[in-house]
Amino acid sequence: MSLKHTTFFQDERWIAGVVGLGYVGLPLAVTAVERGLGVVGFDISQARVDALNAGRSHVEDVADDELAKALADGAEFTTDASRLAEADAIFIAVPSPLGRNRQPDTSYIESAAETIASVVRPGQLVSLESTTYPGTTEDIILPAVLRGGLTLDEDVFVSFSPERVDPGNVLQTGDITKVVGGVTTVSGEVAAAAYGRLVDSVHLVSTARAAELTKLLENTYRAVNIALINELAQLAHAFDIDIWEVVDAAATKPFGFQAFYPGPGVGGHCIPLDPQYLAWRAREAKLPTRFIDLAEQTNLHMPDWVLDRITEELNSRSYPLFGTPILAVGVAYKRNVADERESPALDVLALLDKRGAHIGVLDPHVPPERMTARGYDAVPLDGSLGGYAMAVVLTDHDAIDYARIAAEVDVVFDTRGVYRRLGIDADNVVPL
Repeated sequence: MSLKHTTFFQDERWIAGVVGLGYVGLPLAVTAVERGLGVVGFDISQARVDALNAGRSHVEDVADDELAKALADGAEFTTDASRLAEADAIFIAVPSPLGRNRQPDTSYIESAAETIASVVRPGQLVSLESTTYPGTTEDIILPAVLRGGLTLDEDVFVSFSPERVDPGNVLQTGDITKVVGGVTTVSGEVAAAAYGRLVDSVHLVSTARAAELTKLLENTYRAVNIALINELAQLAHAFDIDIWEVVDAAATKPFGFQAFYPGPGVGGHCIPLDPQYLAWRAREAKLPTRFIDLAEQTNLHMPDWVLDRITEELNSRSYPLFGTPILAVGVAYKRNVADERESPALDVLALLDKRGAHIGVLDPHVPPERMTARGYDAVPLDGSLGGYAMAVVLTDHDAIDYARIAAEVDVVFDTRGVYRRLGIDADNVVPL
């Protein structure tokens, strides 16, 4: 164990370097400042860095006043990678998307590794936080860090600690237990000491690979269970059973059951993507991932099934789908966030648009110009709704007046169960 470095990270005021200032990196940087550490945040986007240095946050979970305080307390944001040499610990929080064929795209991680290779110095900890397949830290980050001749566990330490942010949730970065795994036992212990200054609780696992798989397990578990309830929702509809009533009833069991709820699909940067990282790694090892594959098929099919249900409800009221004005209520990938990327709502809208429906979008979080750029009408919260034949609730933001929608629109198709959850009794609301 490197007692000197462990003690340093536990006791001294050190500098955290954060690579990537998005929805993971920026909250991490602000948390580090709040906990008395110095911060150098690096991003390749000059526009993003300029906005941050001007006190404008692009991340909903970091308010402008929180950012202003972090700046006042010494946080620095830059596009100059050489400044990362000043950091004692470098945390990599860059995107890890899927490629066109749903294979892992590690190009951002590789680019970050090259950046760090050019600045890494003795005494530093380098920790990857981007979600990825088991072995990435050892295969990509470690060789880059050691390329200049540094000695692992003497000069430099390397670890993986998966991000666990939950956009739109009241939990702050420091409140969430951090899983940490080093590429060696020593690196793990040093990393755990560093993360102990950032969060209230650290859970140290034996290897970086174990930490990488932990993150994939968390979101694969969610993807599989969401797929299960989405499949049961279709079955319940065929049997004329209210799936929401069934889930609520099952949730009264105090053991052995966790409630998951159906919806128009799965979205966000984790649940649709992370299981595919694991499936890809498994294919390399010639191992099957039947649950993951079946869950993906079920969840990807949900927008098509939602389209069928919308068509069915419109037909029963003598409305054609072609030319009918439909109001999409919420298009972000989850409640109370402004990010519509990877949102199943967009898949539903694309299907409706292809079949000639006239689409309006009411979403108090997603900027209207993003919807108009897609060819949809942006409807303000207080805008007139009387011209729409149907409202389809795709994302159940808290700021929306659902009672008004039910009062002004002929029929409401509720894919999120929000009317049941809020206790709004309206005869024209149809649940998923």
